[in-house]
Amino acid sequence: MTAPPLQTPLAAELAELARTLGNAHRLVLLEHIAQGERPVERLAELSGLSVANTSQHLQQLRRAGFVATRRDGKHVYYRLGTAPIAGLLNALGAVAQHNRSEIRRLVADSQDRRDGLEAISRDELLDRLGEGSMTLLDVRPADEFAQGHLPGAINIPADELLERLGELPAAHEIVAYCRGPFCVLSSDAVTALRAHGLRARRLDAGFPDWRAEGLAVETPDPPAR
Repeated sequence: MTAPPLQTPLAAELAELARTLGNAHRLVLLEHIAQGERPVERLAELSGLSVANTSQHLQQLRRAGFVATRRDGKHVYYRLGTAPIAGLLNALGAVAQHNRSEIRRLVADSQDRRDGLEAISRDELLDRLGEGSMTLLDVRPADEFAQGHLPGAINIPADELLERLGELPAAHEIVAYCRGPFCVLSSDAVTALRAHGLRARRLDAGFPDWRAEGLAVETPDPPAR
């Protein structure tokens, strides 16, 4: 028995959501917001857009329910909405990889390297976290790491990795992770680590995916009142 066709109002709603996401800048903004709550100014800096342009895109995302806001003094902070946005971004990334779409071509060199790198799954990582023979390496920027990270992870931003190789235990296998489906920082980190004789693999998921699964994360202690 075939499934009934989508009702016209639902189809129109889905099309409107798709139109909202049909902009590369908005996808980039969502990826940054998925790392943790951020003010407009910081999102503009991370995305390379003007504050005014960033605000316009964020308003589009807010109207569609993809992000929510809170005000703290003069600053407006953005976080992901309550819908399963991280899962949606991950699914879009999977489709992009499968179809070798324009998104994949934008990161073709790093993506092709990633396809050739052995990955570790979340299940295997969870089984091995207590062994003490593995180092979790978060290669995102320090401010993203500070908003939340995998338990026990150390933070060496990707652009500092080569200068800080000495901080990594040579006897451990290193598992690198970064932001999510459009992020190639962990793949590049694994390539660099292996080139320097270290055992390294990438995690097959990013931090937002890990958190969206309800797995344990470490966050800063709240300030004392």
